[in-house]
Amino acid sequence: MKALLTLLVFLSITCFSQSQRADKELQLLADELKTVGLAVVVVKKGEIVYTKNLGWQNVENQIPLSDNSIFRIASISKSFSATAIMQLVEQKKLSLDDDVSKLIGFTVRNPNFPDKVITLRMIMSHASGISDRNGYFTLDVINPAKNPDWAKCYNNYEPGSKYEYCNLNYNMTGTIIERVSGERFDVYIRNHIIKPLGLYAGHNVDSLDARRFATLYSYDSATGFKPEPQAYASRGEALKNYVMGYNTPVFSPTGGVKIGAQDLVRYMSMHMNYGTLNGKKIISRKSAKTMQHIIAKDGGYGLAISTVTNLIPGVTMKGHTGSAYGLYSAMFFNPKKKYGFVVITNGCLPDNEPEMRPVQVKGIRILYDNFINE
Repeated sequence: MKALLTLLVFLSITCFSQSQRADKELQLLADELKTVGLAVVVVKKGEIVYTKNLGWQNVENQIPLSDNSIFRIASISKSFSATAIMQLVEQKKLSLDDDVSKLIGFTVRNPNFPDKVITLRMIMSHASGISDRNGYFTLDVINPAKNPDWAKCYNNYEPGSKYEYCNLNYNMTGTIIERVSGERFDVYIRNHIIKPLGLYAGHNVDSLDARRFATLYSYDSATGFKPEPQAYASRGEALKNYVMGYNTPVFSPTGGVKIGAQDLVRYMSMHMNYGTLNGKKIISRKSAKTMQHIIAKDGGYGLAISTVTNLIPGVTMKGHTGSAYGLYSAMFFNPKKKYGFVVITNGCLPDNEPEMRPVQVKGIRILYDNFINE
């Protein structure tokens, strides 16, 4: 009994010292990058073992960041859309190898390779040869019936042969979810992913408590940090004339999920556990592995899940990042050893790194060194 008590005391002291050390290192990082707010969470073997909120949810009103804060997480949202697609695949309502043209209701074909079918798998792995050259906030940019310059959306290489990250791919994916399921996109994600996991989240800002939104702040060297209220702009007006199966980009399937850091960890844990969380199956193990399997090898990209080996030297992790309106987010996990991290800032000093920013990389390394690599 005495030995057990001694062990428990030792473990308690160890955990406390880990948290203290992480607190200090994260504060130094926040100071270095002048983060407006910084939220981090660590999950290990099914349990949240550390959370920290530094700085502000809203600077102007002096509201501190808290567990209650919700962020627009940007491109991590793509994995919600991909998860929905895998549900529909399991229901045999579509196939990853289906022609996107047949699924979306207009011709999606590279004019340089008119005989090459562009599949759903290609657009979800960013191997479609489609670019954001025309923008991505409406499907009109790629619809031949709506835009005389539609051909500019396509690159001059064969679909399926190369990787190029493209937001339009996922606004098209979201549209396909809506057309195939018969449910409005935001409602489908809420009913089949968010609610079953017990999360407080969504694509539609008007269905969420705006008091919880963490204001996003972009940075300019001349003027400093500036709030970006359009990140949470109401969709009320746009929904008045909403066309099911076409106006889906209004909800930004490519980047529009609003969610708190701890709920994002719970969602991530479902993928870390290959489709199931606390006994609730969202997708099958096979579907989860399909999402995590590298398809676009030159990009290390599966179906909205990337594989990275340079985040933690010598460690392979799965996940995604996001950036928009000054926000940077990261969600990465190790499905074999069952640990993962979420790091989100609603504003910090930018840099010219082409992929992950220092706040994402350094934040995750601090968490890994203190709670995993013990």
